[in-house]
Amino acid sequence: MNVLSTVKLTHAIKEQLANHFPAITFYHDLKIDEAEQLITKADIILTYGEDLGEDHIKAATNLKWVMVASAGIEKLPFDILKERKILVTNAKGVHGIPMAEYCLAMMLQVSRQAKALKENEKQHKWDRSVKMDELYGKTVYILGTGAIGSATAKLCKAFGMNVVGMNRDGRSVEHFDTTYKKDDILLPVKDADFIISVLPSTSGTKSLVNETFLNTMKSEAVFINIGRGDVVVEEDLITALENNKLKHAVLDVFEEEPLGKKHKFWDMENVTITPHLSGITDLYLPRAIDIFKRNLSYYLGGKQTDMDNKINLDQRY
Repeated sequence: MNVLSTVKLTHAIKEQLANHFPAITFYHDLKIDEAEQLITKADIILTYGEDLGEDHIKAATNLKWVMVASAGIEKLPFDILKERKILVTNAKGVHGIPMAEYCLAMMLQVSRQAKALKENEKQHKWDRSVKMDELYGKTVYILGTGAIGSATAKLCKAFGMNVVGMNRDGRSVEHFDTTYKKDDILLPVKDADFIISVLPSTSGTKSLVNETFLNTMKSEAVFINIGRGDVVVEEDLITALENNKLKHAVLDVFEEEPLGKKHKFWDMENVTITPHLSGITDLYLPRAIDIFKRNLSYYLGGKQTDMDNKINLDQRY
């Protein structure tokens, strides 16, 4: 069995894979377009998902499984994968800890006025009138109750917050006090002090955060987006911020990335911008490979039903 990896792995991880799976031949450190001869041999492709096109899948005549070492899979050629009945899994869950910590850091930044304090520090200005706030007792509404949303909810509960969530069917999820189904997405908005979107990019999530949604928020609320940029209608968000429909927006993802140098967000005082790094951590790759190793053991043992993070190719998540 052959595994073609376009993910750059450390020497230590390569050794781990070789030692754990001596019967498998691993081909490492090749870009997909440099592996024309190898791709026809590949039974499994390990990828970040952005380099695979329809032509690659057609050429990979032995391909049975694609492991995406990321949570994002929207750039995969779904039609040909579905046609070929190729198994697809991803690294969902690997981002939970760093992205949850990012959310808490940003919530604290806004509530404790970190921007204003830093500016005062630069100007050697002693101003004790800067309004301090706390997270305790506040309501956070998390759009998406999967691994990232749940990890964020757990930390929010530790700060004494009321945690509300939204998922497709409104099912109860650990660490959430209340959950709503997607059809009722607007119901908790008016009471939320913080709203966090961890939603993926799908046909059902695009433009969910729009004018109606934003105008339902209370003026002291903070919106945080760490999911995908196209969940938000950016022009509607800009208008809402300009009209003080919400207090602040923390944005790690955007409709187009990198964010254009002349984009309005850069110069808005009530916006915090980070360059799609909320999930970055030194532990990212080891965690993703742990998922791959576990699934590979199941796969080799004929236990595909036990594999983690299998993607529904119809629903695309």
